[in-house]
Amino acid sequence: MCLNGLSKRTGVGRGAEGLFVFLLSWCLLMPVVAVAADKPVVVARAALRELQPVNWYIGTVISRERARLAAEVSGRLLWVAEVGAHVQKGEVVARIDDTLLKDELVERRADVTRIEAQLKFLRDEVSRLQRLAKQNNAARSQLEKAISERASAQSELTAAQARVRRVAEQVKRSRLEAPFAGIVTERLLHAGEWADEGSAVLAMTDPVHLEVQSWVSVSALPYIETGRELAFVSAGRRYRGKVRTLVPVGDLRSRLYELRLGLPEGKWRVGESVRIAVPAAAARKVLSVPRDALVLRRGYTAVYRIDAADHVARKVLVDTGVASGPYIEVQGEIQPGDLVVIRGGERLRDGDRVAIREQESSQ
Repeated sequence: MCLNGLSKRTGVGRGAEGLFVFLLSWCLLMPVVAVAADKPVVVARAALRELQPVNWYIGTVISRERARLAAEVSGRLLWVAEVGAHVQKGEVVARIDDTLLKDELVERRADVTRIEAQLKFLRDEVSRLQRLAKQNNAARSQLEKAISERASAQSELTAAQARVRRVAEQVKRSRLEAPFAGIVTERLLHAGEWADEGSAVLAMTDPVHLEVQSWVSVSALPYIETGRELAFVSAGRRYRGKVRTLVPVGDLRSRLYELRLGLPEGKWRVGESVRIAVPAAAARKVLSVPRDALVLRRGYTAVYRIDAADHVARKVLVDTGVASGPYIEVQGEIQPGDLVVIRGGERLRDGDRVAIREQESSQ
């Protein structure tokens, strides 16, 4: 309409021509100004949700199998596995010089052979004296002495056989074996050093069977139970793990209780730090909105509610309450199902018209 009216003025003087150009530009810009008046926003619905406040605790990924392997016999170390070596269950990880033990084993076995020969002689002697005693050709005292010596030799043989088994076991234990499959993480003694019985030689860890260890306060105990899933955050990503156990005995110094949390499948590393969301109170159903809906100003907190009929933003002052995950409780002139702005609210004023670009689904 503007262009039709102005086109009739073609051919007028320079002053009128300048006015024509100005009005033409104004007519062309009118639709742009009208469109710019509707501010684009992203909205979500306020809803009744069950929220439970949480406290965040630091946890550490640990191995369920860790061990410091100690020498079970004294001796000079011949070999110790390298740090970082992957070993299987039962594989030798350290060897102690067993030369003296093997010599002692030979000696003990010789004792057994000697006592067995003596015992055989005494058994035959008892049998001979028993035959003579029946014929009254042997004194009763001689027979009783032979029986006593036979019993004593039998006891010596039993003790000697036990000594053989003990030395043989010591020879076997001069080789330290891995109690589980894992990685050697530390060498506490090196080849050539003397290892006393009971002294730690190396440490190893299972890098496969892992869990999270944390310490929680007594206030969290009523809301934690074995098998319950808890959320935790690692490297900016959110996961869920089941409570494997909660040790009901508190540390005497910190007054905290040990929590063990199972890990979902993934590439976890021993020593990795995580943050665990532990319930701090009972869950309750409240009117909530996404946290991004809050507009924080000095002295008040508000949300922008959208009137569905005319798409006008209305600023509503609210009080906040329980927060859990992405949602937070609000109290004010907000009803379940109301549309609230979660993106673009920082540019709005009360009464502005908006254009809804996206609506996030309620969970």
